[in-house]
Amino acid sequence: MTTPSDVLRAMFGHHVWATTRLIDALERLDPVHLDARIEGTYGSTMQTLTHLVDADERYLQRLTTPVLASGAGGGTRPLADVRKEIQEHGDRWAEMLDAVDRGDLHAAVIGKSDYPDTDPAEGMLLVQAIQHGNDHRTQICSTLGALGLEVPELDGWDYWASERR
Repeated sequence: MTTPSDVLRAMFGHHVWATTRLIDALERLDPVHLDARIEGTYGSTMQTLTHLVDADERYLQRLTTPVLASGAGGGTRPLADVRKEIQEHGDRWAEMLDAVDRGDLHAAVIGKSDYPDTDPAEGMLLVQAIQHGNDHRTQICSTLGALGLEVPELDGWDYWASERR
């Protein structure tokens, strides 16, 4: 029988898998394509990918810290570094979901103008992490497609077929 925890774990498993698979595809590109951007997206391919992973870090931090210190952000990092970070996030998301299962995860978001003060905030942060990742992976794939490059398959069907059989 599938539990709510199984569903959350599948969603975050897909989140990490899809980002990692996107990095796999980006590693095969000419570096000039990593600087490409199309109108209507966050930024260049690397700016968008780095933003996705940096935001993921902030969501993880917010699950345990109501007010975060201001971060510099905005730069890009090599694909190998971004890959390592998203894989570490996979372990940390699993720890957070373990805490949800135990009933001892409590998050509050306070003191930021870009988020509503929210207590409890666990649901909001989990939803935001998934939606944000999907949004920016789609933007990167749109950029690749607009450039006539191969777009990796990142949907739930491919995740289940490759990772969950």
